This record gives sequence, C-alpha cells and structure tokens, in this order.
Amino acid sequence: MFTTLRLGLAACLTAMLPAMAAAELAKLDSRSGFVTAVAGKTLAIPLYGIRLQVSGDGKIRGKAVGRPVKGDWTWQGGFFCRTLFWGEREFPYNCQRVDLGGDTIRFTSDRGAGRSADFDLR
Repeated sequence: MFTTLRLGLAACLTAMLPAMAAAELAKLDSRSGFVTAVAGKTLAIPLYGIRLQVSGDGKIRGKAVGRPVKGDWTWQGGFFCRTLFWGEREFPYNCQRVDLGGDTIRFTSDRGAGRSADFDLR
C-alpha cells in the first residue's frame, strides 16, 4: 500500500515539474531587459541543433539543423518583433512575448497567444 502511495505521489510531482518551472519565468517588458538577458549569449535548443545569437543592434544570426538562420528584430509595445530566414525559407513577421527565468528564455508567438519555444541561454 505504501509503495502504491509513493508511486502515485512521485507521478503527481513529476507531472507538476513543468508547471513549476514555467511559474518561475517572468515576462520581459523592456528592450533593455531583453538585450541584457541575451547579450553575449547563445540561445540554444540542442535537440534541434539550434544555436542563435540575438544582438542589441537588431540582428539575429545562427544555425538550425545545419542551415543558416538570419533575421532582424525590434522591440515594440513590450514584444520582440522579428523577421526570420532559415536557409531559403522565410518566416513571416511576428511579435512574440518573451519570458525569462534562470538560464531559460521563452518566446511565444502571436503576442503570447501562439506556440512557445524554450531556449537555453549559454
């Protein structure tokens, strides 16, 4: 009986971990806060081979799955707004909510109403 209870508790705690981690992220509202967070760092999603540098002068450079990534960004109304090319493929202009917590930065498309991607800050 105690083994079953421990397994159930472990399962509940494991299920809560992503929500707990998400709760530690805080919205970045200013361009200066964003630039400070990414300055001199690489934004990475190792599983997909994504490594990006986002510079304070409005440039995005890097690689993803072996293809070059380039783009431009601005900060508008509390959102990171960017154009982006991955190889020859163009991703449409999009303004994204940015959240930061520890060594994780999250971008959520469509001003926070769309899909999210978490990057490691290295």
